[in-house]
Amino acid sequence: MAGLLFKASEQYIKYHDEEWGVPIHDDRHLFEFLILEGAQAGLSWTTILKKRENYRTAYDNFDPTKIAKYNEAKQQKLLQNSGIVRNRLKVAASITNAKAFLEVQKEFGCFDEYIWGFAGNKTIQNSWKSLQELPATTKESDAMSKDLKKRGFKFVGPTICYAFMQATGLVNDHTTDCFRFRELK
Repeated sequence: MAGLLFKASEQYIKYHDEEWGVPIHDDRHLFEFLILEGAQAGLSWTTILKKRENYRTAYDNFDPTKIAKYNEAKQQKLLQNSGIVRNRLKVAASITNAKAFLEVQKEFGCFDEYIWGFAGNKTIQNSWKSLQELPATTKESDAMSKDLKKRGFKFVGPTICYAFMQATGLVNDHTTDCFRFRELK
């Protein structure tokens, strides 16, 4: 990420400097990133960051219990909302994922307990010297993707899962020359 900062918006820099890679253990916050990473598929993260507040409003602050109850009328309302990514499959997946998320919470007590298991219950510390070294997927993101899909989640391919892992601190992928690498190690 460090090499991209000279081109990045202030919002993107703030996200990198304060949020990206910080370990998250709050279920609602984890759910937010699961929805946002799925929405980002095929788009830039900057696009999603610009729409993030709109997503929070449109998606009831990412409350999975409320989202799981969204009906056809609510889906249509979301598809008319220019403040979010208006992709029918992504909107439908967010509702499907809310239902699957609640099932994981029932089974494991919380989503945090389940999802952090893919990282061995601690942040995976990488030591990349350049952004070119960062992988698109890993064996952990492959395993996460496979299990999430088995549980009914959508838009959770291995690349999306790895981006989710990076964003939520399951992995520290700041390059070794980045000040955040040492802060999060």
